[in-house]
Amino acid sequence: MWSNQSGLDSFRLFPSNDDDTKPQLGFSSLDDSPQIPSPLPPPCIEVLPSQVSSSVKPTLESVNLDGLTLLKGRVSTHDVFALSNSDLVPGKYEGGLKLWEGSLDLVKTLRSELESNNLSLAGMKVLELGCGHGLPGIYSCLQGASAVHFQDFNSEVLQCLTIPNVVANLPVKSQSPGADSEVRFFAGDWSEVHRILPNLQTDNRDSNPSLGYDIILMAETVYSISILPALYELIKKCMSRPHGVVYMAAKKYYFGVGGGSRRFISLVEKDGVMVASLIAEVGGGSSNVREVWKLQFK
Repeated sequence: MWSNQSGLDSFRLFPSNDDDTKPQLGFSSLDDSPQIPSPLPPPCIEVLPSQVSSSVKPTLESVNLDGLTLLKGRVSTHDVFALSNSDLVPGKYEGGLKLWEGSLDLVKTLRSELESNNLSLAGMKVLELGCGHGLPGIYSCLQGASAVHFQDFNSEVLQCLTIPNVVANLPVKSQSPGADSEVRFFAGDWSEVHRILPNLQTDNRDSNPSLGYDIILMAETVYSISILPALYELIKKCMSRPHGVVYMAAKKYYFGVGGGSRRFISLVEKDGVMVASLIAEVGGGSSNVREVWKLQFK
């Protein structure tokens, strides 16, 4: 098993006045107060590298992953969203500014899969859903993927964090369109964003199995029950048939909001279209178990 990463941000569902570095054990409990309807999601748009934020500049830090060093930025939710201390505000901010353990688990798993000859990223079309920092997608670029598309709910996350991270780790690729990996950025809700993703057809996917993404990556995306159906339907729209694959890193359970890897896998198994394999397990004991799953069409 991999050891837990130190210095990673814990999860708070709503804003808090506590210091941002105070450790948290998991999701905060939901109370019985009346629920305020979530605002409408922002429009789905492509964000160009030239639209990187000029007002918010991330502080770069290195992340060492068993000998692989990647750079990631740090920005505050207050500077970007005027939120004092929050990991998630439904309909407004979906946690993309934090570096979650699952994203690091996913990079490690991709390395392991490559070393075991279970995966090749060279020449592949890759989509990272809920990308945030985008480290798994960045790693895919480093391994020769022909196209890597980054998606996040918030365009602000892409402008203030994802694009700067890509530029920091892949300066030549990100600044030379058409050279090596094709890198693009898309913002929007999972129920609608497929409409702007390139190389997808919404009708009769079987007529052209070359369409779609060869590999879909996602980390810490299955935290809430309410989002699972839209996420799963998006995956089915985006995966290349018949050989597309999904790598999903997530906690086994997200206490307080009901999501988790096992809840999502249950949805997949009930649908009967894909087969799911558990390929890595991290943590245990007193901590919440984290898992990495691989999904493929039957």
